[in-house]
Amino acid sequence: MWSVTAMEKRTTPPPTVIDPTKRYSITVHTSRGDFVIALVEPKVAPQTVNNFVYLAQNHFYDSLTFHRVVPGFVVQGGDPLGNGTGGPAYKLPDESNPTNWQRGTAGMASSAAGVSGSQFFITLGDAPFLASNGVYNHFGAITSGMEVVDRLQVGDTISSLDVSVD
Repeated sequence: MWSVTAMEKRTTPPPTVIDPTKRYSITVHTSRGDFVIALVEPKVAPQTVNNFVYLAQNHFYDSLTFHRVVPGFVVQGGDPLGNGTGGPAYKLPDESNPTNWQRGTAGMASSAAGVSGSQFFITLGDAPFLASNGVYNHFGAITSGMEVVDRLQVGDTISSLDVSVD
């Protein structure tokens, strides 16, 4: 059976589970309500989109918390340790792409060794400086439920994620 521990030990990104010709969205169910992230076209950030879909389909995020909230900037979750230092043993490649990093943008958190594999953030305000930084993978945008994202606090729980194919 698949587990978070098994994913944390994985040293390479997951196998391809997406169809690059389709668009994906993820409904994130939290202790504060639900929000939907429309993922970018797979060709824009193929490994990041595939990784997020794979982790969602395999329940990696279930019961994890949002460990970081910076008012006006970001809310961040996806760390199995809950303190901002955890995730899988692999790192995704840099798939930075042109974006304005407007309020409601979904990005993959970064670490000194490269882009992390599971921690993601949602911008709570416009963050244009992230576009010139070149280390954050923009992989989606909130299409509904931004009011839920605005209410998230440190310690709030991710119940589950549902993947939809458009």
